Amino acid sequence: MTNALSGFSPPARGLLVAGAFALVIGLMKISAPILVPLLLAVFIAIIATPALRWMRRRGVPKWGAMAVIIFVLLDVGSLLALVTTGAIEGFRDSLPTYQERFMLLSDQLGGWMEGVGVGGSREAIPDLLDPNKVGVAVRYLLSNASGFFATGLLVLLAVVFILLEANSLPAKLKVAFRMTEAGDARLKRLLDAIKGYMLIKSLTSLGTAVCVWLWLWFLGIDFAILWAVMAFFLNFIPVVGNIVMMIPATLLALVQVDVSTAIWVAVGYLVINTVIGNVLEPRIMGKGLGISTLAVFIALLFWGWLFGTVGMFLAVPLTATLIIALDASPHTRPIAILLGPEIKEEAEAER
Repeated sequence: MTNALSGFSPPARGLLVAGAFALVIGLMKISAPILVPLLLAVFIAIIATPALRWMRRRGVPKWGAMAVIIFVLLDVGSLLALVTTGAIEGFRDSLPTYQERFMLLSDQLGGWMEGVGVGGSREAIPDLLDPNKVGVAVRYLLSNASGFFATGLLVLLAVVFILLEANSLPAKLKVAFRMTEAGDARLKRLLDAIKGYMLIKSLTSLGTAVCVWLWLWFLGIDFAILWAVMAFFLNFIPVVGNIVMMIPATLLALVQVDVSTAIWVAVGYLVINTVIGNVLEPRIMGKGLGISTLAVFIALLFWGWLFGTVGMFLAVPLTATLIIALDASPHTRPIAILLGPEIKEEAEAER
């Protein structure tokens, strides 16, 4: 590539690289319906690989280890689907009651805002906070449940085939791309980092979900299990997920009970996310995947635009993969440095 571009001026080389990058991004955007389930399968397989190897080291035949993993994944997926679908259906049936209370509260809020000088608030707030939109979203989720189930089976099938090739895949990559020892070490470092990140993030997300369920159950908030499942998945999305997960339960507490209970719900979420996300998780994970805070925010926007919700879910490991790939070439290493951790920390460590 470098020899091919050596005959062009620096601006021309920059335009050619930018055009190639735009072409790749465009192709990925078009093929997102295929790439999204494959990416999910890859990262689920990364999480499941240690369990597969652990069983193999203890003498379990390969077919037996695979059967155990498939059974666990199917069991967990079915349980999540049943619990979530049942909670969403119950929430749909209770919507008329919540809507009446919500409209009364929005009218009171609009009246208070008009009293402090914000004109037209009584008419504007019901339009901004339209509960009918929630009903539309709930009906959409329930009507597309079969599609989600089919996608889940496709992901599971892809996980099975990836795990079947897990042992031979590194050797194939080494031969196919003529990887040097440095490249092989870089690939191993990437896989180990992603494996550790996904395992720790899964455990902390599970802990967050359990704490959320217990807190909401203690306060008597309806459909606590639904908000707990939502907290589990949203915890994988850095920064934004911790904020978004608290909004539905807080609003429901406001509509179902009163303002003080809604405040307690919000305080509980803040404490749980602070303790688990800012205290326990960094201590367990250490430096994590070595991505700057700004890069995480940009990654959320980019991967979310490219692959939707799944892109935001996998933004951090995907960005870590991109950084290590960029670091492999001296021409793209400056971009990897900009996306990586602070140089100051590394410089102090070297002293």
